[in-house]
Amino acid sequence: MTAHDHLGYFEPRLVVIPCGSRKLGSPARSADMYVGSYHRACRRAADALRPDLLLILSARHGLLDLDDVIEPYDTPHGAPDAVTSQVLLEQATRRDLLGLDPVVALGGARHVSLVRSVWPHVRTPLAGARGMGEQMARLAALREGRDLI
Repeated sequence: MTAHDHLGYFEPRLVVIPCGSRKLGSPARSADMYVGSYHRACRRAADALRPDLLLILSARHGLLDLDDVIEPYDTPHGAPDAVTSQVLLEQATRRDLLGLDPVVALGGARHVSLVRSVWPHVRTPLAGARGMGEQMARLAALREGRDLI
């Protein structure tokens, strides 16, 4: 089974990737703000899936377009001031994104849980991975169109 078979071999309408704790030190486009290896691996895998729309789920700001300019911040998912599923639902509703299908979420459990609260039908190719190493391997497989482990 190839990575694309795992996703039903489709081109997703929407891919949502996580932000990251490692950020630039000054305002930047969200596409450039997050500099950690996990975020970058998610971004490369998402790009390879060729979605109609790619969004970053920021723990502080919610759904970000790649060109949105933001300030650096230190809010992790789950923090008291982090974005909630209600905020994400409101953002998706305002942007008329609720009916998109297929939707893919690349990221860990907290990220996927938030995405699933808005798009219950979301596909999660990293689900069941037994740690960061396996997630990174799956992201590489998605990027390269190889078999998922």
